[in-house]
Amino acid sequence: MKSRRDGTTESGNTGDDALARLVRDILVEIGENPDREGLLSTPRRVAEAWGHFTQGYRQDVSALLSDAMVEDSHEGTVLVKDIDFYSMCEHHLVPFYGNCHIAYVPGKKSVGLSKISRVVDVFSRRLQVQERMTTQIARALEDHLQPKGVAVLVEARHLCMSMRGVEKRNSVVVTTALLGVYRSDPSLRAEFYAQLGKLQKI
Repeated sequence: MKSRRDGTTESGNTGDDALARLVRDILVEIGENPDREGLLSTPRRVAEAWGHFTQGYRQDVSALLSDAMVEDSHEGTVLVKDIDFYSMCEHHLVPFYGNCHIAYVPGKKSVGLSKISRVVDVFSRRLQVQERMTTQIARALEDHLQPKGVAVLVEARHLCMSMRGVEKRNSVVVTTALLGVYRSDPSLRAEFYAQLGKLQKI
């Protein structure tokens, strides 16, 4: 298995055939006929789609960031807002989706802005819970950039809440991870929320 420059690993065997067979079994179990015209290609399509939905398992954050880090003396904050993402709830295997907002105060290193969005993709393209994903993003940036602080806020809608269970279509789940100076400095934390137009209880 080898790594690409974007941090993606590639393998000669994707397991699509095995996954397609399992999808076919699922179609039978729910009472469908996988041999009818509309479903003939569905197992293959689902296998390919799930390969995309879960590509984060085959991506390496270290490889992704290593080529994009630069020595930097920037003393202000760096904020990337409205990074859209799609993920899959590990409890019901249905999507949740939304926006991620990330700020950090550089130490001696900074990274290309597009790579910050790619870090979100690495952790969202897996089976996830929102709380863990939020922390993983923050920790990855802290570990690799060694900044003075990192703040991550994620807003998401969960289809497991709107399609089943409580069936609340308009519910939005908000999670945060605050590290370093964003945890210790109330004024910096308030600035982060103000930049996002969010209310904060200090």
